[in-house]
Amino acid sequence: MSEKPAVLIIGGLGYIGRFLALHIQKNNLASEVRIVDKVLPQLAWLAPEFDEACSKEKFMQADASKEQSLSRIFDRADGKQWDYVFNCGGETRYSQEDEVYKVRSLALSVAVGKEAARRGVKVFVELSTGMVYKPDSQPSKEGDKTKPWSKIAVFKLQAEEQLSKIEGLNLVIVRLAHVYGDYTSQYIGTALTLARVYQHLQEELKWLWTKDLRVNTVHITDVTRALFDIADWYVVKKKADWDVKTMGRIPIFNVVDKGQTTQGTMAEIVGQVFGIETGFQGQLISTFARMNMDSVVDDVNDEVLGPWAELLEDAGITRPGPLTPFMEKELLKDTDLSMDGSRLEKVVGFSYKKPKITKELVQETIDSYARIGWWPVAK
Repeated sequence: MSEKPAVLIIGGLGYIGRFLALHIQKNNLASEVRIVDKVLPQLAWLAPEFDEACSKEKFMQADASKEQSLSRIFDRADGKQWDYVFNCGGETRYSQEDEVYKVRSLALSVAVGKEAARRGVKVFVELSTGMVYKPDSQPSKEGDKTKPWSKIAVFKLQAEEQLSKIEGLNLVIVRLAHVYGDYTSQYIGTALTLARVYQHLQEELKWLWTKDLRVNTVHITDVTRALFDIADWYVVKKKADWDVKTMGRIPIFNVVDKGQTTQGTMAEIVGQVFGIETGFQGQLISTFARMNMDSVVDDVNDEVLGPWAELLEDAGITRPGPLTPFMEKELLKDTDLSMDGSRLEKVVGFSYKKPKITKELVQETIDSYARIGWWPVAK
């Protein structure tokens, strides 16, 4: 490819989609970019640095899970096809009904995958999750057994399987650890918000289970670099060093930093950043929690949501963004998210610029919340 690729990002205003658009814009990697999302930019909590990357010239509002939207999404003014299509779409909230994931994740992936195949798109990158793996004592590699342990993962794995069967689709699957970084509202965002509440209450923050439970992480800027590098590897480098015999027909890559983050890592960092005591509940309470997960989670949420609302009110924050200390039952499972990311380094030649989560990176994340007006800064 002598000229830069034309790039289509489905779910382009989601957390990963917007940062991918920013990475492409900052490094001038594409000849054209289209961002498709069913949410309008005004409602997507976009920080100012995304103004150009997610500008209205690049944005198209459409629901990619609906067949009638596909021609509008994929047609270009010059009649050519998109070179790289990234599917960052899908339902990211936990604990929804199965039907929600079926329509918003599975049906969406299959619909855009079929369309990409029909049009001969050069590479279709499907985002998936490391929660599809069967937890093991060793970090999971791409060819290891799967046994999805969240609803999101159940339907993401079904999407992977159905996409793999689409004739003529140039598919790559990317499985992610817990993604964190500026403006993150998911796993790490919840932990930080919870810590802020306990700092305010001047109480010890105690985690369930043990300090050894693995909650592997990866920084958003490494994720977006990896996604684009993988697409380049597929198209420009023509899948160099991919061995179908040992690795399988469809390229799959884990994207996870090298830190092997555990709950102990997180407890230590959070303790340092917030100046609070952190610890673990111990065997007895953890066993009770395992048997009575619903009531335990409800109790924790009852305890923290009121003080969080007070903190926001005292700080004069009326639009707190997507941050909440609300704990999701699915995320509180005693299940390891533990992945081996070495294939990406060996095959694609990728190197992580943020190889492990640190106190400084967590502080940067909190600073981003304060910058955008979501964070009740400690007085």
